[in-house]
Amino acid sequence: MGMVLYPCEVHAMAATPASQASVNELRYPAGSLVLLSGLPGAGKSTLLERLYDLTGEETQPVIATGGVRVIDSRQARKRWEEVLRPLPSRLQTPFVHTTHTWRVIRAVLRGHTVVAHTRGTWPHLLYGFAWLARRAHGEMHLIMLDVEPATARAGQHARGRVIARVSFARHCRRWETLMKRARAGSMPPAASVTVLSRPAAAQVRAIRFDPPASAAEESGSRR
Repeated sequence: MGMVLYPCEVHAMAATPASQASVNELRYPAGSLVLLSGLPGAGKSTLLERLYDLTGEETQPVIATGGVRVIDSRQARKRWEEVLRPLPSRLQTPFVHTTHTWRVIRAVLRGHTVVAHTRGTWPHLLYGFAWLARRAHGEMHLIMLDVEPATARAGQHARGRVIARVSFARHCRRWETLMKRARAGSMPPAASVTVLSRPAAAQVRAIRFDPPASAAEESGSRR
């Protein structure tokens, strides 16, 4: 039988991804920024696609149930696809990542609940997003897809976008550093951290958000 995992439980389980294999629902407070991180090719976009019925053809963030903004970097890539097609991939990347990052920032500052793909091996981005979430009176929560580098590399080939070996090696080193911190329960920027292996991620059926306190109190007063 599956289970629901709340942020307050995440830290204790983060060090043992296998123990989360039966988790089928992740719950967070409304107004949170939930970042889905992992190595390039780990399956971040694939998970968002499954959870939110994305097609991969979207050019703008998707508004899901409850007004949740779902922001995948593929949306920014599709937005620029026709314009940047003549350019080599390394010159397209800055446009895509700048657009994607700006969309996350804009949604957070507008007070929306956000689920977003992130280049999770860049620590400075995590600190920046955490600061923005606090500024908007919310929290940043991190979901880490932990797969072997070979698995991520295979994912890159499967999607048809393979990053340079030197760049991927840097990602792997940064990711290992983040994973060591997560296993030690030391991820200061995040209010909670959930580490999922590929099999555990496949068991997740939904990311849900609890209603704001005012809405919950109003609902309770009507009973």
